[in-house]
Amino acid sequence: MKILLLGCEYTGTTTLAQNIFEWGQNNMGADFGLFHDHWKIPHVTGHWPIDTDSYATDQEQNELINLNPKMKEQMQRHNIYYHIQPGAFKKGEEEKQGFYPDYLAIGMHLEDAVYGPMYFGYGREGQPAPRTILTKTVERALLQYASDFVLVLLKASIETIKERMRSNPHPHQVIKSSDIEILLQKFEHEFSNSQIRNKFVIDTTSKDKEQTLNEFITKIEPFLSQDDIDRRDQFIKST
Repeated sequence: MKILLLGCEYTGTTTLAQNIFEWGQNNMGADFGLFHDHWKIPHVTGHWPIDTDSYATDQEQNELINLNPKMKEQMQRHNIYYHIQPGAFKKGEEEKQGFYPDYLAIGMHLEDAVYGPMYFGYGREGQPAPRTILTKTVERALLQYASDFVLVLLKASIETIKERMRSNPHPHQVIKSSDIEILLQKFEHEFSNSQIRNKFVIDTTSKDKEQTLNEFITKIEPFLSQDDIDRRDQFIKST
């Protein structure tokens, strides 16, 4: 399985990724190894669940926030390109490049295309590496090597996101309450215009994490590859 979760902060992407990781291991025999959730400045280091020691400290996160836009842009662009190299998706050889047979990520180039221009001062039209161009370049490469990628948009109502911000605020959160409406529109735009054809939407407004996972399990089924199905069948027989 190759899955990219997308959504405005507080729509539940990280929670769903953790649940997909465990569901995939326990029900599909999936080998994600870890998932990639490191494109939301200053949260750009480490991997859950095996590399949490590499998460940036509070001081390091402040240093990342204080980088100038040019350095932030280059850091993010190189980070994105590293994660779409052919070796990440070549069947049977993924681990030679430090990757795993299954791939699970949050945000990547599409999240960066929203937050970079809006909050971090890079990626706009007329600036180096505008994200309208970068997203197309990334997806051409991505789909050349991994045509079975599935894009999942998570969304929630404005009031739901505001309530989640109040009840469980994130350290160094990116978004502003006043921007939620436009952010939801921008994420919808990136989802709709993505060249990734395998895609679906989950609205988490009135769903808990179990309901969200169950909807994902139902909606991912048509996009499972024959290898995924065969592996699941073999895994079920062996358990």
